[in-house]
Amino acid sequence: MNKNNKIGRSIDQLANDETSSLNINAGKERPDGISGEKLNNFINKKRKKYSLKEYFDGILSGDRVVLGRALTLMESKIKEDNELSNKIVDKCLPHSGKSIRIGITGIPGVGKSTFIETFGLYLLDKKKKIAVMAVDPSSNLSGGSLMGDKTRMDRLSSQTDVFIRPSATSGFLGGVNRATREAIILCEAAGYDIILIETVGVGQSEILVHSMVDFFLLLQIAGAGDELQGIKKGIMEMADAIVVTKSDGDNVLKSKLCKQELENATHYSLNYDPDWNIPVTTISSQENKGIDQIWEIILKHNDIMLKNGKFNTKRKIQINQWLKTSISQTLESNFYNDKNVLKEFDRIKKDVINGKISPIAASGKLLKIFSKN
Repeated sequence: MNKNNKIGRSIDQLANDETSSLNINAGKERPDGISGEKLNNFINKKRKKYSLKEYFDGILSGDRVVLGRALTLMESKIKEDNELSNKIVDKCLPHSGKSIRIGITGIPGVGKSTFIETFGLYLLDKKKKIAVMAVDPSSNLSGGSLMGDKTRMDRLSSQTDVFIRPSATSGFLGGVNRATREAIILCEAAGYDIILIETVGVGQSEILVHSMVDFFLLLQIAGAGDELQGIKKGIMEMADAIVVTKSDGDNVLKSKLCKQELENATHYSLNYDPDWNIPVTTISSQENKGIDQIWEIILKHNDIMLKNGKFNTKRKIQINQWLKTSISQTLESNFYNDKNVLKEFDRIKKDVINGKISPIAASGKLLKIFSKN
C-alpha cells in the first residue's frame, strides 16, 4: 500500500495493517513448560520482602531471583536497605573468593558484549558458572541508562548457569556501579566461579575496575585510526593481555598489522613483570576463532600469579582499596543525609552561587555543622 493511502486512518486501522510500522504483532503463547502456578510463584518471589536469613540461604543455594534482589538492595540509597545489604555481604564473605575475576575494557564499538557472549558460551562448555557485571552508562542529570547489555547477550542470558547484571553507573567514576565490589562477593557465594566485569569504555578511571579483578583484558579494534592513539598510556600499563577483535573477513590483514604494532608498544609499557609478558592476540567473536586462546592465557596467568604469591598479594591490596573507598562513600552518604546539613545546605549553596562566599569556605561551614553531630 502506498504510504499516502495511510493518511487520515485511525490508530486501530493502522494497528491491523501489516505494512504499517504501528502494526501490532500477535503475542506468543506461554511455553508448555511454564504453568500458571510456576509463573505466579516467580512473581510472588520477586515481590516478597526477604529477611537476612532468606537472602543468605537463597544466595548460597544459587537462587538467581534472590541474588538479583540482594544486588538491587545494595544499590538502594535508603539507609535501612544499606544496613541490611551490609549484613548480607558480611554473611556471604566467608563463602567468597574462589572465582577468577576478569575485567574487560575497550573503546565503544570494539565488541565487548559480543566477545563476552561468545567467551561465556565457551566457558559454559567448560562446565563453568558465569556472572557478568555489565556496567551501563547513565546520565548525571537524570540517572537514566541504556541497560542494553542483557539484550545484546540474548544467547548467553538464557542459560541456566549464567547471571547477567546490567548496572547503571549513575555518574560514578570509572563507570563502575558503587556496589560492584559487593556484587562480586555475593556472586561468588552463589557459586559463580567466573566473574566478568564489562566497563563503559577506555579511560584513566578504569583503574577502579583494575582494582577489583585478577585479570585485566583490553580489547582493541584495527582500522579505527591510529591504534596506539586509541589506547591511553594508563590502560596499556594495566592490561594483562590485549586482544584485537573482529579479525574476520576483510579485516584479517588489518588485525594482524594492529597486533604487530601493539606487540611493539608493549615493550615500552611500564607494567614490566619478570614473570609475565603481556600477550597480544587476535580473535573473531562472530566466527568463534581464537576464544580458546584467551582462556588459556587467563589460566596461565592465574597459575603463575598463584605460584609466585602475587595473586594473594593483589587480592589483599584490593581489599585495602575497598576499605578506603567504603569509608569515602559512607562519609559522603552520611554527610548528604545529615538533617542539620540539609537545613543549611540550600542557603549556603545560594550564597556560593551569588558570589557571597567561596566554595572552600562554604564546604568548611557545612563540614563544621556535620562534624558537630
